[in-house]
Amino acid sequence: MSDHLTITNCRLWNDPEGDPVSIIIEDGRIKEITKQAAPAAKTLDAAGHIAAPGFIDVHLQGAGGADALDGTDEALRKICEMLPRYGTTGLLATTVYLHGEENGHLGVIAANTGKDLNGAKILGIHIEGPFISRDRLGMIAPRYVCDPNPTILKGILELCAGQLAMMTIAPELHDSLALVEMLKENGVIPSLGHTDANYRETQAGLEAGINHVTHLFNAMPGLHHREPGPLAAIFEDDSVSAQLISDGVHLHPAVVRLALEALGPERTCCITDGFRAIGLPEGEYDYHGLKYKTAGGTARSLAGKLIGCAIGQNELLQRMIKFTACSPQEAVITASVTPAKLLGLKNKGKLAAGCDADVVLLDEDLNVFATLVGGKVVYLPNHLEISE
Repeated sequence: MSDHLTITNCRLWNDPEGDPVSIIIEDGRIKEITKQAAPAAKTLDAAGHIAAPGFIDVHLQGAGGADALDGTDEALRKICEMLPRYGTTGLLATTVYLHGEENGHLGVIAANTGKDLNGAKILGIHIEGPFISRDRLGMIAPRYVCDPNPTILKGILELCAGQLAMMTIAPELHDSLALVEMLKENGVIPSLGHTDANYRETQAGLEAGINHVTHLFNAMPGLHHREPGPLAAIFEDDSVSAQLISDGVHLHPAVVRLALEALGPERTCCITDGFRAIGLPEGEYDYHGLKYKTAGGTARSLAGKLIGCAIGQNELLQRMIKFTACSPQEAVITASVTPAKLLGLKNKGKLAAGCDADVVLLDEDLNVFATLVGGKVVYLPNHLEISE
């Protein structure tokens, strides 16, 4: 695909009632957004659809039948090729660490970070653990957990070759706050999660530098009127953002509504916490020896235990709007603006001259019409085409 492309006849996500515009893209970036006629060698007619900044999923293990833990270039390519049909243009490849093993998958992810994989781009690595509570594992196997240790963390940082972007950590564990400081020094986002912390322990973690929360409500104590736990501390600290799985299963619709009202879109990151089932037909599958089935966008073991989400980001935004009555613009903020700000990506999460041309074209119901990553069209249904 040429490095020069103009998207014509689109409406901007933050001004959907405004006049149609053209987005002129050169060398992977937005050169100009104009209301004037913009002739170009190659054009994509948006047919009046809404142009929004591409979605960023900061918590995703896999998609398209592949998983980051598979540790192969092919698996990562399958994931990245699948995600644009849901509007996702960037992700943190989320996985685990097993102390004492080679953990070669971390090196493979690091080597593919930022590469053109014909789809969404891997923006970094997110490791859930290993310094998390053994009492709040969720679907993480006990072998992926160990006590906080600076030597182990140093080894993880080396394995990730500078591409570790986020680590989920439990602040109540002995010596974990020292590791929070170490993460911050290395430019890694410490994210509170898989934790049994109480209110004060959570506050201590936030004071130490934790500024993000892994899948809010899940794998942590609930809110109790005499034991407020981590949730009250999170809600009252305006500097903290949190991941939200708005599928109505991981969180009841009323809780999705409560969380969005408490945090606001600017502190909410819509995530899938998805795995290899995203993009696959409903049915029975195997996940590293665990047999499961998917139905209605949810994956459960054959015994009925919740395993994960099997729908993409635009579908989660659709459910968020349904559950909370937020506007489409507010929903897009949670999938684009907030995660880009969290990751410190100044050229993503917005459509403006000089920004990366990561663009998703949507209808008013947030169905995906087309997706571009760095100006390259990576999702376009067969009945549509680029005009030359």
